[in-house]
Amino acid sequence: MKIIMLGAPGAGKGTQAKKIAAKYEIPHISTGDIFRANIKNGTELGKKAKTYMDQGLLVPDELVVDLVVDRLNQDDCKKGFVLDGFPRTIPQAEALTEALQSLGQSMDFAIDVNVPDQNIINRMSGRRACVGCGATYHIVYAPTKTEGICDHCGGELILRDDDKPETVENRLKVYHEQTQPLIDYYTKAGILHTVDGTVDIEDVFKAVTDILGA
Repeated sequence: MKIIMLGAPGAGKGTQAKKIAAKYEIPHISTGDIFRANIKNGTELGKKAKTYMDQGLLVPDELVVDLVVDRLNQDDCKKGFVLDGFPRTIPQAEALTEALQSLGQSMDFAIDVNVPDQNIINRMSGRRACVGCGATYHIVYAPTKTEGICDHCGGELILRDDDKPETVENRLKVYHEQTQPLIDYYTKAGILHTVDGTVDIEDVFKAVTDILGA
């Protein structure tokens, strides 16, 4: 079962991807996690990716495609995988389609988690990240026991640059310009399904599993 999760930044596609991965026992492949690990470790890719991410811009295709395709060739992807944060552009989608075709494979589902922009701005500007362990919280939906202090390690919480309202607005603008066309791409491929991302997380997941079956 090969699944692509689509949706604007902050729509909740990552949360759903993790739940899908757990239920169907397939790897959750998040380019965001790969980038963050590289940034934390100070790799060359990480440094390059950070300059784009801090401005709310997409990381260029050439930094992403080979990395992801290499990941999909690993043994744990034989039963399938759920992609989260890739592809983000039509060239990336085409590169993925070609790479899978060369392996005699194709994507099975593209699921779009649909949330209005203003909901996303409100959601993301409330997020806080621990400078120590990287745990994430939300001042409304998932607050810490002590304001500004991580429950896990006692580290300080910050509003990440890429969660600031002005950066989120820019990320949404970039999303609509560059990533929205993927909706049309996967509609034409006959594998696109849309779910309402504004409802409760479990209700979103129920809608997703209804689409995937079982």
